[in-house]
Amino acid sequence: MSKMRDGRERSWFSIVTMTVLCLLWSIPTIGLLVTSFRTRDDVLTSGWWSALFNPFGAGWTWDNYDQVLTGSLDMGGAFINTIVVSVPATIIPILLATFAAYAFTFMEFRGKDIIFIAIVAVMVVPIQVAFSPLLDLLGPRGLGINGQFIAVWILHTGFGMPLAVYTIRNYMSTLPKSVIESAKIDGATHFQTFWKLIVPMSVPVLAAFAILQFLWTWNDLLIAKLFLQNENTTVIVKLQQLLGTQGQGAELLTAGAFISMLLPLIVFFAMQRFFVRGLTGGAVKG
Repeated sequence: MSKMRDGRERSWFSIVTMTVLCLLWSIPTIGLLVTSFRTRDDVLTSGWWSALFNPFGAGWTWDNYDQVLTGSLDMGGAFINTIVVSVPATIIPILLATFAAYAFTFMEFRGKDIIFIAIVAVMVVPIQVAFSPLLDLLGPRGLGINGQFIAVWILHTGFGMPLAVYTIRNYMSTLPKSVIESAKIDGATHFQTFWKLIVPMSVPVLAAFAILQFLWTWNDLLIAKLFLQNENTTVIVKLQQLLGTQGQGAELLTAGAFISMLLPLIVFFAMQRFFVRGLTGGAVKG
């Protein structure tokens, strides 16, 4: 038990340090969970830690979750809307970026390096500067799709593509060129090479970026608030609307926030084994 699976000695200092850091990192989430089961009066008069130190004297309640899930807040509908927004907004940019990354890595064409540098350079441009012209383009004077899901899909695809192309291309550049050359000798087309060789070997980076893109689109507030209507808005916008100008609804906000965390946590834990491997795969080449 003093050695790890790869034969290295176990560092108890590292184990203790990481345990402490994990506990410190979890404190806000624990506070959110505890507050979500407390009444408004308890939240205003005492800290959430007091409920942990005196659990039998605290006023625990399920009313916050009951109002969020079954009340007039329509959090269930907003939850479905967020899934409708996040899933296509994750799949579309990854699919397009994978095609582009394959071209930049394994195909030769004029201006390849210049185009790739231009795509990467777009990452430094704040997305907020594009909102005004995009509101014109997607609004009644343009395409007329503002307020629909397709508008948000287009925006998330456009904003997520540069990082996706950069990350996936760096990973593909570490794949063995001999496999691609063997496929060419066997008469495989680019399409066959892409789907039968490159995509299966690139699963770690695709899964890693899928986690990042899904979390970004799921937690997005600004794009959903500007480009969706109230009847098809997302759960994050609904959470922002729960908190009134006088601070009322804070107890409902914590319950709704904890519910909104469940699906992203499931996605992350289901794909976490690919996360580090996918992001670091193209970091060092040699």
